[in-house]
Amino acid sequence: MSIDKATIQNLRQDYRSAALSEEDATENPYQLFEKWFTEALNAEVLEANAMTLATCSKNCIPSARVVLLKDFNENGFVFYTNYESQKGLEIQENPYAALVFFWGDLERQIRIEGVVEKVSEEESTSYFKSRPKGSQLGALTSPQSKSIPNREFLAKKLAQLEKEYEENEIIKPEYWGGYRVIPNKIEFWQGRSNRLHDRLAYIQAKDQSWKFERLAP
Repeated sequence: MSIDKATIQNLRQDYRSAALSEEDATENPYQLFEKWFTEALNAEVLEANAMTLATCSKNCIPSARVVLLKDFNENGFVFYTNYESQKGLEIQENPYAALVFFWGDLERQIRIEGVVEKVSEEESTSYFKSRPKGSQLGALTSPQSKSIPNREFLAKKLAQLEKEYEENEIIKPEYWGGYRVIPNKIEFWQGRSNRLHDRLAYIQAKDQSWKFERLAP
C-alpha cells in the first residue's frame, strides 16, 4: 500500500462546535432525536436520514450497511428493504438490531439499540405507492443480496419490467416492505475537545419510562 501508516494514525479532528449537557436532555429520547434531526436537515447535512444498520445472524456473525430512515415516532424508527436480503434474513433469525447516525458536519452521533418488527402491510403498501416509479421498478428488478452474473442482468430485467408496466400500476411485491426498530436504548454523542466527548444515554425501564445517564467518553 502507498499510504503511510503514520498518515492514518495522525488523522484526527478536534471537536469544538457544541456541547451536550444534562440540561439539554428532554423527557424522552424521541424529542431530542427530533430536535437533532431537524438541526441536521437545517444544516443541509448530506443524506441526514442515512443510518448504519447492524444485524446479526443466528450464529452471532454481525453485518452492517447503510439504509435510509423513512419514518420515526415514539413507536420506533422505520426503514424499507427486501425481506429476502441478507439483513431481512438475519432479522428473521435474530430480531435485534442497532442503528447509528453520524452527522460529521455537526460533530454528532446517535446510537440506537432495540428489537425489530415488520411494519404493517398497509404501511408498506402506502409507502411503496409513494415512491418514484423507477424506485418501484428497482424493487422488482433486484434480487437483493443474491449473486447475479453481471450488470447486464439487471439492465435487461429492468427494460423488460419498464415495458410490462408502461401503462400498468406497479404492485408492491410480497417480499418487500418495512421494518421498525423499537429502541430500548438511545445514546446521543456530541464531539468535544481532547476526545472528552459528551455522551447521554437513555435507557428504557420495565415500565416503559425512560431515564438517562452520562457515560464516560
